[in-house]
Amino acid sequence: MKAWGREVLASVLVNSIYEMENYPVVLLNTMLAPLSFLIVITFVSRGQLIGEAIEGGFIMSMFQSGMSLQADLSHLKNDFKLQDMVVSSPTTPGAYVTGMALGEIIYSLPALAVLTILAAIYIQPGVLESFELLGVFLLMFLGSVAIGFTLSTFSTDIVQSFAFSRLISTVFATLPPVYYPITYIPMPFRYAAYLSPTTYAAEIAQNATGLVQLSVTDIFSAWAILIAVSLFVFFIAVKKARWRDP
Repeated sequence: MKAWGREVLASVLVNSIYEMENYPVVLLNTMLAPLSFLIVITFVSRGQLIGEAIEGGFIMSMFQSGMSLQADLSHLKNDFKLQDMVVSSPTTPGAYVTGMALGEIIYSLPALAVLTILAAIYIQPGVLESFELLGVFLLMFLGSVAIGFTLSTFSTDIVQSFAFSRLISTVFATLPPVYYPITYIPMPFRYAAYLSPTTYAAEIAQNATGLVQLSVTDIFSAWAILIAVSLFVFFIAVKKARWRDP
């Protein structure tokens, strides 16, 4: 267990602490996207959607953190051959990916801290609501980590990784209604929004804090779909990710 902990810590140091210490501008970069959308939605709605925008900022931050893993793993694998060294060492894929994923969360701490303060001021969730929100955001992060890790094992170039990371983040964290209620989308386009798991995450979060009112059936269905999607992408990661080059 101690060895596993050291392996995780080493991955965290490689993926976040080193870069944050030498290139602090990376912290600013992780804050721009979620907070800029929050500001725009808040201004356009004249403050009426600030609660939804804050929760959307959390969802985008967590999803982008997981997807950023793809570019970082690809960079270390292809440019520094780090994965080859890890494969030949006693380090397990689980310890390596866990540490790298925790490093992505550390990158996002400034944005998450700002969003937490705003949530405490404008949303004021109770204990149960806070746990429900935490569960939703954690599922978003874990699902995107699985996607990011799988794609990184197939990626052969950092430019390709950045392209896929940005494309997937846009499709799942920007286009769906995570910063506003889905009722703002006219029919029949609303059906397309439900193709994204982030839509269900936003509905659960908004319902938990009283921003929207959903039936018990709708909430149960949203949780079931979100959990099923997370399990599916983890299954794909386990079965299809190429830890060792053929």
